[in-house]
Amino acid sequence: MTADVIAYAPSTPRKLDRHRDAAASRLGLPRARARRVLAASLAGQAQWPASVVLGHNMPQLVPLVDTDHHVAVLYAHNELLRTYSAREAGRVLDAAGVIVCVSNYVADKTAERLPPRLRDRVAVVHNAVDTTVFRPAGTRSPDGALHVVFVGRMLPDKGPDVLVEALVRLAREDIFATFVGTTNFAPRAALTSFERGMRLAGEPLGDRAHWLPFQPRDKVAAIMRTADVVVVPSRWAEPFALTVLEGMASGAAVIASRVGGIPEAAGRAGILVSPDDPEALAQALEGLADDSRGLARVRTASLLHARANDWSTARTRLDQVLADRCLTTGALRAHDGTRGSTATAQPGPTTRSQSRPISRPVGTENTS
Repeated sequence: MTADVIAYAPSTPRKLDRHRDAAASRLGLPRARARRVLAASLAGQAQWPASVVLGHNMPQLVPLVDTDHHVAVLYAHNELLRTYSAREAGRVLDAAGVIVCVSNYVADKTAERLPPRLRDRVAVVHNAVDTTVFRPAGTRSPDGALHVVFVGRMLPDKGPDVLVEALVRLAREDIFATFVGTTNFAPRAALTSFERGMRLAGEPLGDRAHWLPFQPRDKVAAIMRTADVVVVPSRWAEPFALTVLEGMASGAAVIASRVGGIPEAAGRAGILVSPDDPEALAQALEGLADDSRGLARVRTASLLHARANDWSTARTRLDQVLADRCLTTGALRAHDGTRGSTATAQPGPTTRSQSRPISRPVGTENTS
């Protein structure tokens, strides 16, 4: 897949925009400030060939798309409509050809916020893993120890403290862990009280617990290649938890919380435990530490599951979703008499491609 990046002059959001838009929505008015910011990415749409425009986490982009020539698609990576009434969601998304969600969990939450007439437009395209970046290491010499990795923001919602407590309960010399992340994405940020408390709780682990700040993606992939087990102990109902697939693609077994979209990411290959349950997590870790053959089976199944859910799989699924609704660029060409393509809108420049690209936005949830 190739894509062209189209630069555009951004419109800078203002400090109180979200609050003013929230107030406007309660009065039945458009969220004009969000639309002002997003409109910059569509400034050139009159010159585009007939396109499928994918708005990643951008419900307010949909009414800005010229649907006489293009098709608007909302691509929901999170629960985007929590601040929307069904009436407002209908007004904003009536023009959407389809509402793509990254999990059945997100799809169900999204449908709950939609008027009945739009619920059949919701479709699921599960997130996918980049298996060119997240891949197993070569042959590794077994040393009898179990290396456990946590990657994520150091927040209670993500549950790294649950893993710390599980490891302290086990008190095993043959299990050591690497924790990667900070509260946000700033590697030099000062430790929060939560992080300090977690490290204090983990002092009995000594040098069997290694703490790293937020790392670039390539370094995260390298760390995951050293893992026997990747743990995703979220308390929060994750929309999907791509870390599950990234761990599996790296050749690790994955233990994760049975919450939100995580079971969909894990499939049958993952080991699921109740969220906020350090005892259940400890038992799952001990089971893998005590059964090398069982660990090998889980790792093999996990790798196969990840490879069956790579980017090409997600692209094929998205193509099928669009085709099922007659939203392919071929259908657009027939309607508009022009050559069709796809544009994706997300934070940053607009990306356009002759094939339908799958985009993974970076940043925080956008509920505008």
